[in-house]
Amino acid sequence: MKMRKILTAVYYSFPVQLLILHLRKYQVLLIPWLILFGTVQGSLMHTFGADSLLLAPEYLENVSPLAAAIVGIALGIFVMSWNITTFILYSRQFRFLATTTQPFLRYCLNNAVLPLAFLIYYMIRFIDYNKNRELMPGFELFALGAGFIAGFVILLSVSFLYFFGANRTIMKRLAPVLSNPMKFLTMYGRKDTAGNEPGLLRVDWFFSTLFKIKKTRNVSHYSSTFIDSVFKQHNMAAIFLVFVAFVFLVIMGYLLDYRVFQLPAAASIILFFAIIIALSAAFSLFLQTWSVPVIILVYLFVNFLFKNNLLDFASKAYGLDYTNREDRPFYTRDSLLQLCNPGQKEADRKNMISILNKWKSRQKEELPVMFLINTSGGGNRSSTFTMNVLQRLDSLSGGTLMSKTFLITGASGGMLGAAYFRELYLRSLTDPSINLQNRDYVDDISKDLLNATFSSLVARDLLTPAQKFRLGNNKYIKDRAFSFEERLNDNTRGYLNKTLNDYKEDESNARIPLLFFNSVVTRDGKKMITSTQPVSFLMQATVDSNLVNIPDPDAIDFSAFFKNQNPGNLRILTALRMNATFPYVLPNVWLPTYPIVDVMDAGMRDNFGQETALRFVDNFRDWLDENTSAVVIINIRDRATGGWDQPFEANSISELFTKPAFLIQHNWFKLQDYYQNDQMSYVRSILPGKLNKVSFHYVPRKQDDGAALNFHLTKREKQDIAFALENPFNAESFKTMQNWLLRGGK
Repeated sequence: MKMRKILTAVYYSFPVQLLILHLRKYQVLLIPWLILFGTVQGSLMHTFGADSLLLAPEYLENVSPLAAAIVGIALGIFVMSWNITTFILYSRQFRFLATTTQPFLRYCLNNAVLPLAFLIYYMIRFIDYNKNRELMPGFELFALGAGFIAGFVILLSVSFLYFFGANRTIMKRLAPVLSNPMKFLTMYGRKDTAGNEPGLLRVDWFFSTLFKIKKTRNVSHYSSTFIDSVFKQHNMAAIFLVFVAFVFLVIMGYLLDYRVFQLPAAASIILFFAIIIALSAAFSLFLQTWSVPVIILVYLFVNFLFKNNLLDFASKAYGLDYTNREDRPFYTRDSLLQLCNPGQKEADRKNMISILNKWKSRQKEELPVMFLINTSGGGNRSSTFTMNVLQRLDSLSGGTLMSKTFLITGASGGMLGAAYFRELYLRSLTDPSINLQNRDYVDDISKDLLNATFSSLVARDLLTPAQKFRLGNNKYIKDRAFSFEERLNDNTRGYLNKTLNDYKEDESNARIPLLFFNSVVTRDGKKMITSTQPVSFLMQATVDSNLVNIPDPDAIDFSAFFKNQNPGNLRILTALRMNATFPYVLPNVWLPTYPIVDVMDAGMRDNFGQETALRFVDNFRDWLDENTSAVVIINIRDRATGGWDQPFEANSISELFTKPAFLIQHNWFKLQDYYQNDQMSYVRSILPGKLNKVSFHYVPRKQDDGAALNFHLTKREKQDIAFALENPFNAESFKTMQNWLLRGGK
């Protein structure tokens, strides 16, 4: 009997009733908590490194107590935003709070079950992650944890001090009324007593302080009008605090060009959740039952402005002219066919053959070996692995790798590393102080790109009025794409802050390899090929027109298509971004066409760069057969071939239903492999004995513990990528390449 009383008392305690209420109503507010729990646990978005962002936050290029403190502050803001929102939504269910001192603070204390559970779990995972995966010594681990706790406590302390002051102000305002019965009756009356309202939840006990339990008071003698008045004043105080946080984030949006305001990516993600929850509180308080209709009307209005070009928040290609509307190209079948008519393709082939001849004249052998480099997408893990491989190959070649290479192509992160290495090589031709094997360059390309991007997403894209910057004669909006490019520019020492025109002469004279930037048109999946040279011959597969109908173009020559938009002024940083537009992390790039089209990550069509390289070989097979002893494709990949290590299995009933929906997505890169292997077999048959392929794979030391697929790497992940060069498969590939590099493949 005694145990039953205890259980009944626990069940009807305020913390338990609040937790039950969260589960019963407004379950959407629990989604951010589920995401945070799942991410910290590692079951949600682990492949993309979301757990490392939360557990090993980086700020100003260091995982430090300051970075942890910023994440702690962000989590504190999220917790307060969640408390404020649920207080506004639920306060009418718990009328006894209105008769207590500091009702909101007592609400937060009793609403701490979920935040406290997350904090305990987070700290357990935090210590385990940094101890076992980041190999942090005890003192650093303690300092990191202390930084996080300090940031969280400071934010809560400041918030509660504010509410203490707000409560005193409210009580001073109510004191003259409470001390005068006649005045109280005049203002609030005694009708509709609060305790008789239907729907109130039973609460017998609540925490009045951290270590003190108190029985709830009977408030039936208070009128509903009075209770509502008390809650309304506390709600307004809470909303004001949210408004202050909102203003701070807007100000931060104007200061994001300074790196000190580029928060850890985890902090930006948590703040994003806090904003969403706070907005729901504001809508609920001010619009109440009109919230959904107003949201729909706002959406329709914004959509109307966007459709009629009155509101433009589309991300653009920096350097391209969007102002010349009359001369925009038409994105139609006929216009694309015109770009690759037989005469144009022949002229472009002749131009490319002249470059091939210049390349050959720079080789020492009569029949040299030509190298074509393909590098895969894969965020920073791919860019870092690509830089590691190219440095090793350059060392094995005695510094001649780039001079023996004619073309580099690929997708996403791999192209960041390849473009940076090529630029370093170009500078080394006139600057002997540049050592291409310097490990500092690996550190450069492996630096974080997410902090600036996510900070901009929250502070600029969502909150701050559009800011613009000028590039030449054009103006563009500063969004997360701009922040990404600026961060990449800083990481690469400003070396890649060039345009296509800046590389045209060096590529035309074969002083450096050609570099084809690829992206994919979302409208129909066509490839957009960006180059300093005309490449109309790559727009269609080569066929015998006497036997097979000529297919429609499945690729577009960017420079030819946008000839009236100054394509040569396109920033290299933008070309790389178009090539690496990972969905949602970066916005798609909108292009000035009729109708308007947008492009995204090259990996959607060819994640390994091989499709473009093989089409190039197919077009110039006669020249290659006569002028080279061999053509070697160097394939640098962020994953092994075959996909045996990541099978798509259904291990539960729910997965049986979801498997068809995610089948193509999971096997997308494997499908590309199968297609390209078939393509490779065909091209080998038309260039017998000449076409070879040497692959390098990033394979982690532990199968399920590899570097994440994002634009952020931890210290351990960087070490793991460097170690991958020594695995047996890559060691054998380096031996094979050494033969090709030093003995000409003989």
